[in-house]
Amino acid sequence: DVQLQACGGGVVQPGGSLRLSCAACGFTFGSYDMGWVRRAPGKEPEWVSQINSGGDSTTYTDSVKGQFTISRDNAKNTLYLQMNKLKAEDTAVYYCERLQYGLGYTFYDYRGQGTLVTVSS
Repeated sequence: DVQLQACGGGVVQPGGSLRLSCAACGFTFGSYDMGWVRRAPGKEPEWVSQINSGGDSTTYTDSVKGQFTISRDNAKNTLYLQMNKLKAEDTAVYYCERLQYGLGYTFYDYRGQGTLVTVSS
């Protein structure tokens, strides 16, 4: 079975940093593009970032460019999200996803259980 296990969330003060990890198993991790989405309280899920299978191409939503860095270690079957200069508006549950592609669109076929990031003083 495909499993995605995200961890690394917690409570951090504004301006602080966290690194999220997503351990993958049950599939050939290095063959899939992966991504992070987040869901803030009372809001719809928001796409945050994605990375290609080889780890050499990344994209970010505008609000986190220069602040977050997505990466992966295919030897360890792990996806990461380094989050710096955190702000209150970054408070959300963060989910990792395995990505697939249709005709002109991207979708996820598996999503992990999420890890909560709370930015608060």
